[in-house]
Amino acid sequence: MRRCSVTSSRRVLEVTLVFARLGVTSFGGPIAHLGYLQREFVDRKRWLTASAFADLVALCQFLPGPASSQAVFAIGLQRAGMAGAIAATLAFLAPSAALMIALGCGLSPIQSVVGAGWIHGLKLAAVAVVAHAVWSMARRLTPDMPRAALALASSAGVLLLPGAWVQVGVIAFGGLAGWAFLKRSGADPTSPAHADLTTLSRRTGAACLLAALVLLAALPLAVRAPGAPRLLQEFDAFYRAGSLVFGGGHVVLPLLREELVPRHWLSDEQFLAGYAAAQAVPGPLFSFAGYLGAAMHEWPRSLTHALLALTALFLPGDLFLVGALPFWDRLRRRADAQAALRGANAAVVGVLLGALIDPLITGTIHSTLDAAIAAAAFVALLWRAPAWAIVLPLAIIGQIGASSFRGG
Repeated sequence: MRRCSVTSSRRVLEVTLVFARLGVTSFGGPIAHLGYLQREFVDRKRWLTASAFADLVALCQFLPGPASSQAVFAIGLQRAGMAGAIAATLAFLAPSAALMIALGCGLSPIQSVVGAGWIHGLKLAAVAVVAHAVWSMARRLTPDMPRAALALASSAGVLLLPGAWVQVGVIAFGGLAGWAFLKRSGADPTSPAHADLTTLSRRTGAACLLAALVLLAALPLAVRAPGAPRLLQEFDAFYRAGSLVFGGGHVVLPLLREELVPRHWLSDEQFLAGYAAAQAVPGPLFSFAGYLGAAMHEWPRSLTHALLALTALFLPGDLFLVGALPFWDRLRRRADAQAALRGANAAVVGVLLGALIDPLITGTIHSTLDAAIAAAAFVALLWRAPAWAIVLPLAIIGQIGASSFRGG
């Protein structure tokens, strides 16, 4: 028993250290984060197979909440249980949340560096990391013409019809196509049927799903009661926003704005300033909630409300994920479900390819030099260079280039 406890503690510490590093270095937004996770836990540490990771991404895209942060939670859960899931989430979130809360309290100069050259260098690194992730996943998950064609069609779909719901629809279409046409494909050697993502029971999953839905229904009723405290109103606003967002953090912005600005809890200028600053920090974009909660109040109440906003925004996505995982692990063992997953995984590759093209490449590559730097970083990753060895030099190159331009 003691040895088991020591092993468990070591795994939790291992998870904490790995995700703390990723929380500091993972720039580029939700799609880039999936690239960092794929490289770290599929290619380097081999905690998950490529197909198991793609299955997880597909599930997170279907569920409400921030997909990349849900993937972080699930990887921590798979490696070290619920303690590992919580440790992974907190370690990945802490750097960006601390910076955004400090900004909301008026203690951080983040806004002054939003347009700094090193940010552009980090975006170039994100292009290389996501390109490498797409390349690696495509080699494993689209090994034949039908799946390659499905990935390209999915990519075209998300490029022609942008939007989070389109991403969900494309992956659903990929699953249907796989169920209909890929049943004769052999099981992928990289996706053993016993590669469970969780050991949680169905009872635990059902309880979490019920809790998520009860909160979603009960909170709006509670805040309508006479004398409902402001704290409860804020928790309701952030919880509902977190319950209704699919795919990535950017989708939550209009939901949050409609909850906060019309009530005069924040001005449009304050809201947009925080969003701009969120682009300059690593980690999940949902850390923006820490800024919003802090900016709505004076110190020291600002810290309490910042932590409340973060909890409320992340909670529904994690509840839905924990609720779905026990059923997901059992469902994906079925032969027809595996055929559907082969199609869904090919669609995931296409969705990531589409996101690589737009907004990553279109929003980052502005010159031949940018393209050459990103290509060189991609080649370095192919030669198994660690991601941090790409991120740090490109940040320096970006800052030097910006300084030279201003000096000229």
